[in-house]
Amino acid sequence: MAFDNIKLDKGLYGAGKGFTQALEGLDPGEQYKGTALEGLDAYERQLKRFGIRVSGPGSDRVEKFFRSSETAVLFPEFVARTVKRGMEEASKLGSLVAATTQIEGLDYRSLRIDSTGSGPVGEGETLPEFKLLTKGSLVNMKKFGYLINTSYEAMRHHRLDLFNVMLRKIGAMLASGLIGEAVQVLIHGDGNPGTAAVQISKAGTSLSYTDLLALWNNFYMLNMTGILVSADTARQILALPEMRDGCAGLDFHGSGRLITPLGAELIACDAVPAETLVGFDKNCALELVQAGDVVTDADRLIDRQFHSAGVSITAGFAKIFSAAAVVME
Repeated sequence: MAFDNIKLDKGLYGAGKGFTQALEGLDPGEQYKGTALEGLDAYERQLKRFGIRVSGPGSDRVEKFFRSSETAVLFPEFVARTVKRGMEEASKLGSLVAATTQIEGLDYRSLRIDSTGSGPVGEGETLPEFKLLTKGSLVNMKKFGYLINTSYEAMRHHRLDLFNVMLRKIGAMLASGLIGEAVQVLIHGDGNPGTAAVQISKAGTSLSYTDLLALWNNFYMLNMTGILVSADTARQILALPEMRDGCAGLDFHGSGRLITPLGAELIACDAVPAETLVGFDKNCALELVQAGDVVTDADRLIDRQFHSAGVSITAGFAKIFSAAAVVME
């Protein structure tokens, strides 16, 4: 079936999979290899079909999505994609999460490890046992979202390029909520015994480079890839004489990434308590568990032309190794 013959209706959002996946089932991308449409997914081919430009100086007004019942069906996917892009642009989750698990429903238990020992064994001796077991407590899943209200005038007269900016800002705010939850699990654990972070104290009353070394030194057989701090603590660290290291300074000025002389990325986050440092190894600290992707109120967006609609994501975090996070207060 050609992409310009597909009948679009809001039932595609209730097919038990994503809107684009449902479209791909009707209009597989493989049939466009070697054509001008190669590289576009099924949703993007529909935008091209109806001539809807969603970005750039020549972008269309929001109302173009509502010229017909079929084009209106495309609008919830536009909102979800743009919000998700805003999350990806603003989020530091990539610096925190070791694994991401997509689930159906809300009940999920992560894994834990029981080990009977380590080291070499003699001839005829039994090898140490390494057990992978299901954790006792479920991951605490939470919904993060916003109700978006707008007027008909905002819909009718403004272009999608500006609307893109607004939706990406919502995505950034959703990402901030997820980061806050990730920080709480890093520090306090995921509700299962023994998952709270290792706790250490500063050497004195004020932060020093020696404290950073002590934090780093607590990652035995692990690698401290990042340090989460409040904005004020980040300022104190950047003011340390050791932060005048040439390479660290060049990286900061060139890319904006805050790298400590220890090689760990410095991440300022308002979810971290004042005067607290949270060192972590992103390779084995957190598992992100998502119940689906970004969700929109598709019926409202289609039938009521987006006067009021919710955008949300349901997610939680599991601690993989407790030793992969160290808290200094």
